Amino acid sequence: MKEKRTLVVLIGLALVALLAAGGLWLWAGNIASSIPGIPEHSGEGRRIVLLANSNSPYWFACRAGLHEANKDLDLAKSKLRAVMVAADGTPQGQVRKLRQLAREGDVAAVAISVVDAANSQVAKEMKALKEQGIPVITVDSDVDRDMWRDCRVAFVGTDNLAAGRELGQCAKALRPEGGEYATFVARPNAQNGIDRIKGFAEGAGDKFKSVGTFADDQDANKARENVRNALKDNPNLHTLVGIWASNAPAIADVVKELGRKKDLTVVVMDADPNALDHMGEGVVDVMVVQDPYRMGYLAVRLMKALVEDDKAVITQILPNLGSKNGDLRDTGLRVVVPDKDSALKRDQFGDRLEFFTLQDFHQWLDKYTLAGS
Repeated sequence: MKEKRTLVVLIGLALVALLAAGGLWLWAGNIASSIPGIPEHSGEGRRIVLLANSNSPYWFACRAGLHEANKDLDLAKSKLRAVMVAADGTPQGQVRKLRQLAREGDVAAVAISVVDAANSQVAKEMKALKEQGIPVITVDSDVDRDMWRDCRVAFVGTDNLAAGRELGQCAKALRPEGGEYATFVARPNAQNGIDRIKGFAEGAGDKFKSVGTFADDQDANKARENVRNALKDNPNLHTLVGIWASNAPAIADVVKELGRKKDLTVVVMDADPNALDHMGEGVVDVMVVQDPYRMGYLAVRLMKALVEDDKAVITQILPNLGSKNGDLRDTGLRVVVPDKDSALKRDQFGDRLEFFTLQDFHQWLDKYTLAGS
């Protein structure tokens, strides 16, 4: 009898452990798949979903634009609501999330920042959503347009080739003698990274020579180690180029750690909150900054119009849809420099983009209660 009671107790404890483990797994999975502060299944109405490529602070500005569109466009009146979610930063994670969205009956439209432009499985799941009558667009990072352009209606985001060129031209102005440079990126197969790296080379010109591109798969420790190794293995390396938002802090951390700022030029994409602090300390020389706030706002506005077949709004956002590259909506660029003493001046850029000193840029961020962009 005692043995039976012992067996029952052990079975009970095992069941409790399994339930606890299952609950922990579900909780962890939910945290991994959701941008902080945006419940994936809150409120009423069909969801307009923006699928980010990571939980990076970069996406907080995009989320703010999404929230603003939610209010401005009165989505609730149309029985819609915009939410932001994220996969785990891998193509496989995006495939799983797209399949999940396809199974859920409340999804009205999807925007995705594609982490691997040529990935056939991601493209397949995007097509599956379209075949269900769910409009799909890309935001921030597009598919490979030669291979999978028909997987989505349009791309809303930065002209990343132009962004890379602007960053290269900034490097050229800061270091006219040229020299060796290294590019650092989270995921090398994302279309935005491919275009920015190519654009940088074009903008920097023939006096600059690449020693390579170093990918970190969004691992902060690996990102810093990449910078250390690049500097150790290339003694003539003098220009460090951050391609994704997460790369700038890693570059700046290592430059400070090694005490090398005097002989290094640091040029980066995006205004990560930590990178802004590093610029204030004199470690980052220039940022070419996207407008993720506008991306989030326009993505929601376009998806709402697609769901409602509002041709007037679709034409307003994509006036040349149907013609070559008419499916691309550029959300613009900014250049941010530390202060008025920078070698980079407003008149060097003309009307191509907006120009900010760090102080002015902080004022713009404060206006929208943002920490970065």
